[in-house]
Amino acid sequence: MEHPTTRPAAAQAASAAVPLAEAQPAAVLGLREAMLLIVGVVIGAGIFKAPSMVAGMTGSAPWMFGAWLLGGLISLVGALCYAELATAYPSAGGDYHFLRRAYGRSVAFLFGWARFSVITTGSIALLAFVFGDYLHQAVPLYMGQTAVGPAAYALAAIVVLWWVNSRGIRAGASTQSWLTGVEVAGLLLIVVAALWLVSGPAPATAAAPAAPAPAPGLASFGLAMVFVLLTFGGWNEAAYISAELKDERRNMVRALVFSILLITLLYLLVTWAYWRGLGLQGMAKSEALAADLMRVAFGPAGEKVIAVLVAVAALTSINATMIVGARTNYALGRDWPVLQKLALWDGRRGTPANAMHVQNIAALLLVGLGAWTGSGFRSMVEFTAPVFWFFFLLAGLSLFVLRAREPDTERPFKVPLYPLLPVVFCATCAYMLWSSLSYVYSQSLGGLNAAWIGVAVLALGCVLLLVMRSRPAGLAPTPLRP
Repeated sequence: MEHPTTRPAAAQAASAAVPLAEAQPAAVLGLREAMLLIVGVVIGAGIFKAPSMVAGMTGSAPWMFGAWLLGGLISLVGALCYAELATAYPSAGGDYHFLRRAYGRSVAFLFGWARFSVITTGSIALLAFVFGDYLHQAVPLYMGQTAVGPAAYALAAIVVLWWVNSRGIRAGASTQSWLTGVEVAGLLLIVVAALWLVSGPAPATAAAPAAPAPAPGLASFGLAMVFVLLTFGGWNEAAYISAELKDERRNMVRALVFSILLITLLYLLVTWAYWRGLGLQGMAKSEALAADLMRVAFGPAGEKVIAVLVAVAALTSINATMIVGARTNYALGRDWPVLQKLALWDGRRGTPANAMHVQNIAALLLVGLGAWTGSGFRSMVEFTAPVFWFFFLLAGLSLFVLRAREPDTERPFKVPLYPLLPVVFCATCAYMLWSSLSYVYSQSLGGLNAAWIGVAVLALGCVLLLVMRSRPAGLAPTPLRP
């Protein structure tokens, strides 16, 4: 069996005629679609909140902008590491596939379980609530005296995007293109608001010359970098479309690098806009940066615009997460017999049909749980961050493992300055793991230390793994080269 990108164009065009049980991912996505997918995953609600915390922790404009620039550079280093892995081992499984080759099926299964149970489905549910909360601000929805807008809009967002992506990868990618375009235009509108303020009389909150501030402490700057890197998070999801990317040997590198550069530029521009419009102290004290800036520039109407913009940003990330998230479940189905129904690939639509349905049903259930429990659900998902960073670190280390174990594997792209840049990336992941563990350990939920939540997720995964390992091996992995 050949990798989809190595087949003749006529064979790829005939993929719709292949029975569903035999269909495989085909190269149908171009560079533009890949870039818009990455940008859509990364740019979420974080850019509307994180700059306030970063401003307060860094204490001066040069250090604040330096933190965002450093975040872009670190993300670029990580993207180069993933570019090597994704071009050497293209697979719809993404990180799952890297972990499987480097550490075996058991570690990969635990990752797949964590991704299904909290990382992907939890992200979709949380983003749906962000969408619901902000759309409710713009278009309130009540049932009697009860605000039902947040939950109703959250459920509607998942259902509508589920329907769109069920129509096929082209429908999902086209929707992603439009949503990302609107999202980027909205961010540029924030920059325009700052330029409008600069061109007119200086508002009371505008940035003013101040005495040079001392450099922030190492701990303070490190914490600022935690929020910066979280805001940059998501670019690694590009690995999940490596098997569906045209000319993946070149386009994967280009998509990752160009996307990170574009995102970094947008983040710097938006941070500059906040700084010019509100001043450093105004940024640090603001609870809603973009809304405060737009109110100063355009009055109360500006706040409504921002509410819609944040809602669109959340919707964009939901759609992108749906596309890439289901592919992990598809990879799980190919490895484990009891999950083999997840391995169904709809060749006509270019989607892992059953894997997507299961993922989105789980996300809807989590939205229902969130509507019932309130903020406790959101905290529960946030407290599993150490699980994400643990597997992210393992994915980075897999670069070293696979280079040593499979030295003869063709690598169309190799990380420059090896091993320095991969070491920098892995050290960053280790720091984020330590930071997230420190934060979670200091929190509690329902009277229990929050650290137990991540432990419970992995422990349940281990129980499921014992059940899985009692069964014979599943489908053989698809060869990556002809």
